[in-house]
Amino acid sequence: MFLTLVVFLSGVLEVFYYVPTPEEAPLSIQTISFLVPFGGLVRNLHYWSAQLLVVVAVLHLYRVAFTGAYTLPRRLNYWLGLALLVLLLLLDFTGYGLRWDAGVHWALVAGTNLIMTIPWIGPGLYAVIVGGERIGAATLVRFYAWHIFGLALVLVIVGVWHLFRVRRDGGVAVPPPELRLDSSRISRFELARREGLAAILASAGLLLLAAFFPAPLAQPLTEVGALAAESRAPWFFLWVQQLLKLGNPFLFGVLIPLVALALLVAIPYIPRQPRPAELGRWFPPGGRVGQLVAVSIALALLVLTILALSPS
Repeated sequence: MFLTLVVFLSGVLEVFYYVPTPEEAPLSIQTISFLVPFGGLVRNLHYWSAQLLVVVAVLHLYRVAFTGAYTLPRRLNYWLGLALLVLLLLLDFTGYGLRWDAGVHWALVAGTNLIMTIPWIGPGLYAVIVGGERIGAATLVRFYAWHIFGLALVLVIVGVWHLFRVRRDGGVAVPPPELRLDSSRISRFELARREGLAAILASAGLLLLAAFFPAPLAQPLTEVGALAAESRAPWFFLWVQQLLKLGNPFLFGVLIPLVALALLVAIPYIPRQPRPAELGRWFPPGGRVGQLVAVSIALALLVLTILALSPS
């Protein structure tokens, strides 16, 4: 929640100077970075909080998977959390494209071309997303609209629903009262103290990252054409780029990622679910199969990402 607030507030400040046209977008980002007072700091905070938000969301997902917190009545909230992760990836992807510089060439070309490989609906969906038959000024406007209105609005709705369900489902997953070995609970003051300390530490980390590691900035994109050999996907989709080297774009770039997502969605239905007494414990014996599925997907994505980063 803290990182989401940082992304939102810094993004609102950037909107005052960002111009969503191919000619002005990279120049407006340079204006924000070098001419607007504290603009570089704001942009760096926006970038790093967005990257860390994806990392934290993935860690949270695996904490849920490794503690059995996806069983009834928390199954729906587990799916809402997965939906939030997908929305965060899409928000990062559209925000990545808003730079409209040489560094986002892969996202604009390969990322959108994958949509055209979807049978029957691909070409029509591609036209809706890029704003026509080819990438151009309309594409940037569509990315901008989806980033600050469409996806952000859905994220807020699903996020509020997710938080409501946490409360509705009884808070953090723990065994029923009659099965608990320890019935003590932390006070609200202690909870606020811990959350406040976490926010302070996160703020310090973000400020250090923003001060010493500027957000990426490349030469303005003058022409959207064939991909160069050095073109790279954003870090969170490097594994997709590596998969695309194996063959058919639809199979390796669309179908396999959807299968991985479907396996995560299906974890609450995998046989041998954690028993009530095991809820909240790390790696409950009853959830071994689900844990194996989650670990296998994580390792596969990690290996593919490392291969994509390694020299050819």
